[in-house]
Amino acid sequence: MVPFDPNAAAAPGSGVYGLDDSPDRSAVVLLPAPFEATTSYGGGTAGGPAAILEASHQVDLWDAETGRPYESGIAWLPEPEGVARWNREALELARPIIEAGGARGSSLADNARQVDAYCDRMNGAVRAIAAEWSARGKLVGLVGGDHSTAFGAIAAASEAHPGLGILHVDAHADLRRDFEGFAWSHASIMENVSRRLPGVARIVQVAVRDLCEEEHEAIERSGGRIVTHHDSDLARNALEGRPFAEWARAAVSLLPDAVYLSFDIDGLDPALCPHTGTPVPGGLSFREACHLLRAVVHAGKRIVGFDLTEVAPGPPGNCWDANVAARLLYKMIGWALLSRRDHSISKE
Repeated sequence: MVPFDPNAAAAPGSGVYGLDDSPDRSAVVLLPAPFEATTSYGGGTAGGPAAILEASHQVDLWDAETGRPYESGIAWLPEPEGVARWNREALELARPIIEAGGARGSSLADNARQVDAYCDRMNGAVRAIAAEWSARGKLVGLVGGDHSTAFGAIAAASEAHPGLGILHVDAHADLRRDFEGFAWSHASIMENVSRRLPGVARIVQVAVRDLCEEEHEAIERSGGRIVTHHDSDLARNALEGRPFAEWARAAVSLLPDAVYLSFDIDGLDPALCPHTGTPVPGGLSFREACHLLRAVVHAGKRIVGFDLTEVAPGPPGNCWDANVAARLLYKMIGWALLSRRDHSISKE
């Protein structure tokens, strides 16, 4: 057998980041969920996991901030059985609802119930797989798909770590109730988390710049369980000379010791993710996103799970979105491993 060379190009047909690690031997397992049934604007996020997997072969494995994440083992799991078919069938049912602006008629309401049933299946499959690997001591990362795909992974993490906090990076608050008639809408992920998962103690939202009055009221009613840092506040801080590092330390200090990272790619500046489904001007730079991850770890928090969602591949030949996502995912893995103190990473 040829020894693995981390400095060489990824071999054709190799696994994520050019590795050939098995899940059993890996500290990190990545679960793809190519599902986007309720996407309400731009589509394509079901193709995100495959695009990220391909783009990961271009990522250098030594990282100046986190060392050698690859040494702990990173494995790409098979997608949940049936999820691709569920996505196709749910998309057909959801299309007339989205075109009508919501499930207003009786026939459309029935469509919405069927879409919710497909989402239930997807949530259950993700939850079971995430719980299984978490129980085996693995760090589980969900790779979406739209943001709704993260619910099962968050549920599994909250059951394993009661009282955890969520660091939610997103252009949107995602606190709408049953958006367009879908109980599991991508625009409702944090509403569902806050209502259905009592094991989640606090949600700290970062880079939010697009929310409705209903969501604002939900934040106000939460009694501090949901803390939202609006992008406009971050921009004002920067313009008034407050260092981003200072703000980041204050933001992560509000989180419990156990943290789940939920990262919608549209939390970044849309120049970094132009094909995501609902891009919004503003957002974090790549450097700021990486520094935020650093701040979590330097605050002594332990990252117990994560997701990266809403990555939509561009047209053929345009791999920019997936390239950014693959690199952000590697940073998330690296910092998460450092936070756990049970890995083989060493920094130079």
